[in-house]
Amino acid sequence: MRVGRRIYRALGLVVALVGLACAPSGVFASSDPLIDALPVGGAGVGFLWRYERSLYKGAPSNLDNLPLYLYEGERAYLHGTRLGLKFASDDWRFDAFLNYRFEGFNRDNVPTSMTGLGVREPGWDAGVSLRRRMDWGTPYVEALHDVSQSSNGSELRAGYWNEWRSGRLTLKPHLMAAWRNASLNNHYYGTPGYEAGAGLDLHAALYASYALTESWNLVGQIGTTRRSSEITSSPVVQGGLQNEMFVGFLYDWSPKQARWAPPSKPLIVKALYGNSSDCDMLQIMRFNCTTRHTVDNTDIAALHVGRMLIDTPNGWPVQLAGFIGAQRHLEKTYQDDFWSVMAFFKAYWYGFPWDKYVRTRVAIGSGLSYSEQISQMELRDQAKHDRGNWKLLNYMDPSIDFRVARDTYLGLGVSHRSGEFAKSQFFGNVNGGSNYIYVSIETTLR
Repeated sequence: MRVGRRIYRALGLVVALVGLACAPSGVFASSDPLIDALPVGGAGVGFLWRYERSLYKGAPSNLDNLPLYLYEGERAYLHGTRLGLKFASDDWRFDAFLNYRFEGFNRDNVPTSMTGLGVREPGWDAGVSLRRRMDWGTPYVEALHDVSQSSNGSELRAGYWNEWRSGRLTLKPHLMAAWRNASLNNHYYGTPGYEAGAGLDLHAALYASYALTESWNLVGQIGTTRRSSEITSSPVVQGGLQNEMFVGFLYDWSPKQARWAPPSKPLIVKALYGNSSDCDMLQIMRFNCTTRHTVDNTDIAALHVGRMLIDTPNGWPVQLAGFIGAQRHLEKTYQDDFWSVMAFFKAYWYGFPWDKYVRTRVAIGSGLSYSEQISQMELRDQAKHDRGNWKLLNYMDPSIDFRVARDTYLGLGVSHRSGEFAKSQFFGNVNGGSNYIYVSIETTLR
């Protein structure tokens, strides 16, 4: 029962991380700049390049990569790094959420001013927000508390959003005041000789989106924050405003879903078993390297369940499905076995000339994976470069499979976890990962 509860909780986290579910089009419900990006039932993916001027003296470059996986439900949502539940009535809306805090640093990006003072890692906040839509904009209040045992700090926010539209362009200005308690400030900016107390930060930002087509959107934001004197007085903090920006793109599937979705969405079930491989994922996909158990004699067993989201749009031989999964890592003599969970989209193509004889599909899945421990493969891979590890990483699942019955396929694929080449704080600046070559059977339960 304890194992089942751990899997259930972890699946809930990762499903939310990948399955962004937002409110209907409108104004923002909280400090999240993307929370109302898609209508209910929509899906999309995106990518952001993010820059933030670090408060720490001697900090390394702060250019960051952030992938976005978007999916909407009616009551639950996740927006890239925020997941939650929403409850709306007329112009009022209440949210309960979990939010990633982009603050601090990990062991691979220690500012020179913090050398020897301990790692101050980013954390996860649980929060609630309440907003009311008005003719002149949308004010909101928000309360957050660290639940990752990073800072054990709390923050109270009061803010305001507005929205201006002109053709394909949407602009959304944002103002916010945030009171941070002493635990939060001192965790990130305190030193043995200086204890940071509670203080009030002020923030202003402008979010913009531009619709290139029905599906492709450019998104971006610029903003600045004036930190409280409790933070700026720290000997490890550099003065001035903390400026930030991001720019990127979003591909929105939601306008097409009503037309392209199958009339019913039966359950897809896939079971797989894989062996560790020291080959790179691209080498395996090209069949240039398929050796297994050459370094680590470890295996995985996994179960994926999902539903078809888009089927043969405009008659094209492509499909899009959404999956969640639980994976058991069989670590043999290296360490205890453990679980990881993942949630991802998977795109299929099946237009081969021999399709009427043997339906053959090539596919690529992409999403997020959360592991309760670090596998032997990842520990070894990161140790080669003397770098740290991270439980939340990018997940990829390239595969090829062959139909052996009406709705049943046998397949080969790769279960892959990795960071963004040490360019993503969200993935712990990890450069490396793990690969398992697997065999699978997949069927659809109608």
